[in-house]
Amino acid sequence: MTPETVSTIMSEAIKLALMVGAPMLLIGLIVGLSISVFSAVTQIQEMTLTFVPKIIAVFLALLFSLPWIIEKLTTYTTNLFNNIPFLIR
Repeated sequence: MTPETVSTIMSEAIKLALMVGAPMLLIGLIVGLSISVFSAVTQIQEMTLTFVPKIIAVFLALLFSLPWIIEKLTTYTTNLFNNIPFLIR
């Protein structure tokens, strides 16, 4: 196994991790930003106001994107396992 193949496998794994984590992070960012704007406009300074909607939104995003995440992870793992004989040479 050459250093180029190792770096290719690692870069694909990092891209996959970023792609899989992006929906939850973006939903959390959007909800957090909107709650912060609402909090600034109404001058409500309650700390739990930001956490509960964000947790619910991230959970719902995870729930809806879970089939896609599982498909991406199983495809990557299957391709990696299928390429093991070619990587050993």
